[in-house]
Amino acid sequence: MSRRRTAAAWHVSDGNMLAYAANSLAETDCWSIEKHLEACSSCAREVSAAVLAGAAAPELARTRDAVMALAGAEAGTGRTGALRGRRRRRDSRTGAALRGWAVRFGWAAGPTLRLPWLLALVAVAALAVVMARVGEIAEARPLLLMFAPVLPLSGPALSYSRYADPLHEVAASTPSGGLRLLLIRTAAVLGVSTPLVTVTGFLLPAAPGTPGAATWLLPALALTLATLTLGSYTGCRYAAAGISATWLAAVALASRTGLVPGTAGGASGEPFRVVLAETLNGLFSGPAAQGGWAVAAALCAGLVALRRTSFGHLERL
Repeated sequence: MSRRRTAAAWHVSDGNMLAYAANSLAETDCWSIEKHLEACSSCAREVSAAVLAGAAAPELARTRDAVMALAGAEAGTGRTGALRGRRRRRDSRTGAALRGWAVRFGWAAGPTLRLPWLLALVAVAALAVVMARVGEIAEARPLLLMFAPVLPLSGPALSYSRYADPLHEVAASTPSGGLRLLLIRTAAVLGVSTPLVTVTGFLLPAAPGTPGAATWLLPALALTLATLTLGSYTGCRYAAAGISATWLAAVALASRTGLVPGTAGGASGEPFRVVLAETLNGLFSGPAAQGGWAVAAALCAGLVALRRTSFGHLERL
């Protein structure tokens, strides 16, 4: 029977089906087929028939007979019913569902939300608070707001690499990878870093001319979406590094030369923290600045949607 791919679905080819039944198919292709069989009953029936017609049929029959015999013996002694009853009493349906979602979310989030990355993020936040509250360093708040929009980019940059993700091969070979997994991991990073950095901003002492603690959120969203857009061409690691370096260099240059309207620049002789605070205030505060970041975020989101097919192979990201 001939098979074809469509935009909505794909099916196991006859050649792959026979190779899978003969245990001669590549491991990554086997993973992809097994994932597909979870949702495609027609392919599941045909693959099952091919396996049962192959060389493994006698061994499968012996295994089935042994399992059925064991199940019958347990049912006769009441052990099966007792075990099921204990499981139901120990784990409620709600608890089991929550654990299942937690496992799936943990897999989807990848290495981003593991201990080293979380500790690094907490260390940055704690260092800013210590600098401001204990060391009384006035530059702590402007520096935090300068780095805040690019802090979330470190998570996606480290998630999509064969060197950082131990599940890279599995993610790259399954139909559930691609843009969907990319967005899940990006949302996981934003969901952790955004509240932490925002709370840290509120804990720092206010400084004259410094933008509010939450004004960096729209810029961070726009830069994250810009990273995903550029990542569709270059990969997320290079995109995150390029966007981060461009942002930091642009802020430093604007602070020195007074490119942002309303700032005098470093040549005015004012302290660096004052010039940096004025620059960030011009970039973050006010309806015009926030509206510009919102438009940039919307444009980048549209480009990500247009480039969605480019994320079909995670080994490039």
